[in-house]
Amino acid sequence: MSLALQGGGTHGAFTWGVLERLLEEERLEIDGLSGTSAGAINATLVVQGLIEDGAAGAIRALDSFWRSVATKLLFSPVRSTPFEKAIWGHDLTYSLAYQTFDIMARMLSPYQLNPFPFEWNPLRQALEESIDFAALRSAAKAPRLFVSATSVRSGKPRVFTRKEITPDALLASACLPQVFKAVEIDGEPYWDGGYLGNPALWPLYEQGGPPDLVLVMLNPLVREEIPTSTSDIVNRLNEITFNGSLMAEMRAIDFVQRLLDAGRLEQPRYRRLFIHVIEDEARLRGFKLATKFNGDWDFLSTLRQYGREAADRWLAENFDKLGRESSADVRAMYL
Repeated sequence: MSLALQGGGTHGAFTWGVLERLLEEERLEIDGLSGTSAGAINATLVVQGLIEDGAAGAIRALDSFWRSVATKLLFSPVRSTPFEKAIWGHDLTYSLAYQTFDIMARMLSPYQLNPFPFEWNPLRQALEESIDFAALRSAAKAPRLFVSATSVRSGKPRVFTRKEITPDALLASACLPQVFKAVEIDGEPYWDGGYLGNPALWPLYEQGGPPDLVLVMLNPLVREEIPTSTSDIVNRLNEITFNGSLMAEMRAIDFVQRLLDAGRLEQPRYRRLFIHVIEDEARLRGFKLATKFNGDWDFLSTLRQYGREAADRWLAENFDKLGRESSADVRAMYL
């Protein structure tokens, strides 16, 4: 099977839990991974771990990285005080630190806040400590890996393959333009890949590979309530924006599958794909945009457990559908 991993800041710890549970399942084999932002990092960690020591290595790599993130974010200025945490729990929306950060991000760009060439980013250090990029790129045999970023100048997606992955490629994929300066690679500036591919699905099926595509979703598709506060409106816009490219690609996949059903397209030029989705919208709807900056270990651990439970449910209900049929109703979810 192939895995497609959405981005979503520290909500990527949910995907950590999903991956951990899938890696424990000996009946599964991962052929390729495509990810954006936190999804790109999780995907790279899995491939790195698989190269080093199979599934056990991948599980260790994920665990080590997320513990490193929690440790480094202990010093983040965007944290709740114990008093604020007692009132609002994991939500940073109303914390003084986050409110200050939010106001500054709306008024001043990263270039105004830091006019110097050097930009401190704790994520870079965590990546360099957790991933052997030279070994990742040079491995003779490994799952396919695709990381998405957005070209600032052209507005087109850039997909980095395994042999192109560097710390800068992962930082580019996770580069929110309101928070970080664009990441330059070979003279080209890049922003977060989620604007044009969250995640990009087409690399997983364009050049062969298994028919099963498993999407791990972080951003809720549906919210029944109408957002009325500023923070809720921004949160919903963020979700819609970062699901937009996925919605479009799922529509295209469904269109091709319906043409195959009608006999209007011929295989193998056009392939049958089986789409699967692992998610927990009911729980993740409870976490707003501000929580994507929350690196508290107890929050990351909660998300990890939610991810494990979601993957466990999916395996119990849908494992027998792999290689035979889709377990997700693409038309109901994305059309």
